[in-house]
Amino acid sequence: MKTDPDSVAGLVARSLKRRGVERVFALCGGHIMPIWMRLDAEGVRIVDVRDERAAVHMAQAHAELTGQLGVALVTAGPGVTNAMTGIANAHVSRAPVLVLSGTSPRAQENRGGLQDLDHTRLVRAITRYARTVREPDLALAELDEAISRAMGEGGEPGPAYIDFPTDTLRSVVPKAVQLEEHLRPKPRPAAGPDPDRIAEAVDLLWSARRVLVISGRGARGAGPELVALLDRLGAVYLDTGESRGLVPDAHPSVVGAMRGAVMGDADVVLTVGRRLDFQLAYGSPAVFGGAKFVRLADIPAELRDNRRGAVEVLASPAESLRALVEAAGNRAPALDRAWATKLRASHEERARKLRQTMANAPPGGDGRLHPNRVLAALQDAMGPDAIVVVDGGDFLSFARVGLSAPAMLDPGPFGCIGVGVPYGIAAGLAFPDRPVVVATGDGAFGFNAIEVDTAVRHKAPVLIVVANNGAWQIEVHDQAVTHGKVVGTRLQFSDHAAMARAFGMHAERVETEEQLKPAIERALANRPALIDAVVTPEAVSSDAKTGLAWVPDLQPLAAWDEAERKWRRGGA
Repeated sequence: MKTDPDSVAGLVARSLKRRGVERVFALCGGHIMPIWMRLDAEGVRIVDVRDERAAVHMAQAHAELTGQLGVALVTAGPGVTNAMTGIANAHVSRAPVLVLSGTSPRAQENRGGLQDLDHTRLVRAITRYARTVREPDLALAELDEAISRAMGEGGEPGPAYIDFPTDTLRSVVPKAVQLEEHLRPKPRPAAGPDPDRIAEAVDLLWSARRVLVISGRGARGAGPELVALLDRLGAVYLDTGESRGLVPDAHPSVVGAMRGAVMGDADVVLTVGRRLDFQLAYGSPAVFGGAKFVRLADIPAELRDNRRGAVEVLASPAESLRALVEAAGNRAPALDRAWATKLRASHEERARKLRQTMANAPPGGDGRLHPNRVLAALQDAMGPDAIVVVDGGDFLSFARVGLSAPAMLDPGPFGCIGVGVPYGIAAGLAFPDRPVVVATGDGAFGFNAIEVDTAVRHKAPVLIVVANNGAWQIEVHDQAVTHGKVVGTRLQFSDHAAMARAFGMHAERVETEEQLKPAIERALANRPALIDAVVTPEAVSSDAKTGLAWVPDLQPLAAWDEAERKWRRGGA
């Protein structure tokens, strides 16, 4: 059955097309067929996936990497419940994602129809907006509001959810209510910084001796302005998983390898679009001492969580950074150059030793490759403009420090392992001319391994490298109980390459160092591709040794928690 271009489904598809949406990540179902058909008619590419969770993960990765709206289309009932992990992950990551679905026809609601479920009640707690639209004449206005909420207009960005009864989707909307104001794309309003707050921030930053700058999600799109500030102020800089690649590793301000030391040394900390969450010890004085905070963000959640700033600027981070440099003029910063230089030198030394250690990592007692050997070979081969996705449990701990690229994604603050393959597919489709590499542990790979089929069908130019150690690492919180050993459960050394080949993907199993480099070269030349790298389960990251291997940057928290307890008792 054809769907009228002036139907609700037709207007949804037309509106997305007008707003520059080039692809929608989806899994087909009867309740959403009208939207599916109209998207196809409008020339919007549908990337059909094998699980709804992966569809939302792909929409999130698209949004994170492009700064545009990511769109997922999932069917009713189990389609929505399958998608909820992806929605929750986008919620915690504050990613602008629109999730569309359908429901039972209006006459059949609450009568026991197929997949009849109140979706909005399920997703309301993890979305910025959740509505079921029953009145056709209101569909465009509701869609416009959902997109605006997802993009962060009126609050923080994040997922928005909207669904329609199937008869509503097929209903024709009169031309008189197809208002251009609801169809046209809209730039996000950008508030300029308060000049008085900027002046206060300049006084504090330019008079401080040890300034630390930390960036996060809100700094995306402000890379040049961030570099200009660092050049002008001479401050030291830490990136986080939310903003990897904004400042090149070669920049003299980068001191990532000295993370623990610099956070304790700084007398002023400038956060740029970054929450002070668990990865930054919540800004605790037990870690940051008596440092004052200057906080720049365009949403309140990244401006005043956990620690209030001595100066807080609610505005576009790019504009705020630009205003800081302009307001400082020719003023000479009071920064302790010797302190910054020493930190940079120590960082470079540690980074050099890490590269050397990785390149020379010996095999395990079983003769299998060390994960660091795989990562070192990847880093050498993937080029300077690569997009990298890291995923896994213990392997993530190796990969997040062993790989570097201008753009990087990881499981994020929700700790949602399994995102690697769908993130990589979305990245490859959005940036087909750049190398896209997914480095994932075998356990994490298993969550969405079936999406290898999606990568092949849609010719997504992605290289998936699976560190296959046949082990499923679990957390250990009581070393005495385990006598200092890391506890894990066994997986098989499954032949992931054979699985990928069964779907038509170029895939190789690598078991020796001699096989590694040529296999990577062949895989990069024949994407989509998969390398099943058999690595030793004897290699255990420092994070795993403290029982904190699941989420990036957790390892130092064991020491930070003890420091905070001591500080609260008045002993620090």
